Amino acid sequence: MTNQRADYDNPWKEAISLYFQPFMAFLFPEIEENIDWDKGYEFLDKEFQQIARDGEISTREADKLVKVWRSDGQETWVLIHVEVQSQYESVFAERIYVYNYRIFDKYRRQVVSLAVLADESKSWRPNEYSYTIWGCEVLLRFPIVKLLDYSSQVLEESNNPFAVIVAAHLANQQTKQNVQQRYQIKLRVAKRLYQRGYGRQDILELFRLIDWLISLPDSWQTGFTEEIISYE
Repeated sequence: MTNQRADYDNPWKEAISLYFQPFMAFLFPEIEENIDWDKGYEFLDKEFQQIARDGEISTREADKLVKVWRSDGQETWVLIHVEVQSQYESVFAERIYVYNYRIFDKYRRQVVSLAVLADESKSWRPNEYSYTIWGCEVLLRFPIVKLLDYSSQVLEESNNPFAVIVAAHLANQQTKQNVQQRYQIKLRVAKRLYQRGYGRQDILELFRLIDWLISLPDSWQTGFTEEIISYE
């Protein structure tokens, strides 16, 4: 894994762990509505790592396997893939297919694969893996969300904590070559935490994730910290 990918993957991994239900509600609302949250959910890190060790297609730090219960009481496993760099479509889709069938093969659980496309290519939108040979067809079609589709207005107006994560991620991509703009956007995203009515713990967690996603040179970071302290 490259350092660049790790820098993206790690905050996403932690954000999903901290805010799984808001993640589902913001990015996959129709699925979130069909989950019985009263029964809780469970991250299956041990099970997923076992599958990853057995596989030849590498996993990502941000990939998560979660056990949930549907509204009808049935147990379902949700496999989340976060991809921050567009690849050849077949490579990404194949990875999703391989993990889906390997989880089913090993644990005999129904698996729903979801893909978050967090890359910078507007046209890259793989949503299925398939092949056909001699009348035999294999097909896995999976829901995707493209972060570039979210407008700044939608992100600003939403009180969902994951809207903050998406806004910070997009801001990081959009301001790589402009430190002044990067500073101003990071400041705006951070200040919005205090305007959305979040509790103290959520503000601290989200602030830490924003700081992780939108890095600044030391001199700019010092000014940013001072301005936030003054704003508080």
